[in-house]
Amino acid sequence: MNGRQYSLVDRLIGEIDKAIRVLAAPAHAGRPSPAGPGGELVLEEAERVESARLMRVNHAGEVAAQALYQGQALTASDPTVAEGMREAAAEEMDHLAWCEARLTELGARTSLLNPLWYGGSFAIGAIAGAFGGRASLGFIVETERQVETHLHGHRDRLPAADLRSRAIIDQMTRDEVAHGAHAESLGGRPLPFLIRAGMRLTSRIMTRSSYWL
Repeated sequence: MNGRQYSLVDRLIGEIDKAIRVLAAPAHAGRPSPAGPGGELVLEEAERVESARLMRVNHAGEVAAQALYQGQALTASDPTVAEGMREAAAEEMDHLAWCEARLTELGARTSLLNPLWYGGSFAIGAIAGAFGGRASLGFIVETERQVETHLHGHRDRLPAADLRSRAIIDQMTRDEVAHGAHAESLGGRPLPFLIRAGMRLTSRIMTRSSYWL
């Protein structure tokens, strides 16, 4: 076991490396894609474009999720909470990889604004982590609830023929529900109304911007 104590500078360099990996390197999933191999139905051009835009938003959301978890892990005072955040980030990497692969299949790019979403989400996560374990876990509970609602909305908007994107969103939804329930079981406390409202507003801005950019 490595008992080395890392300085703040070392840890910040490590976070920069993680950010570069999320933003610039291909994501690798630990689980097979729920879409499975092949099986693509022919999509009309308008359907392909709509699916691509929705999956780009989902990919941007996963970029933000990586940053939120890493930011909280950096400032968490409880080592158990910090390790839990890192484990959650690793699990969410599957979602990032699945969305990225689906965008490639649809002939689309990721959001041009991903660096902004990563930086902003990392800062929010770091602030949440500094408030202590229960507040940090409560932030995860609320985030996952909002993401679940967001994914249900996207599923309803996907073209009926896009079964591959639908399968990915279904599995992502199940995972987000599980993550939120786990954080709640560990003692996550409800967030004040104003913070929840601010989170919804921020999510709305990210969603609408990433849909186009």
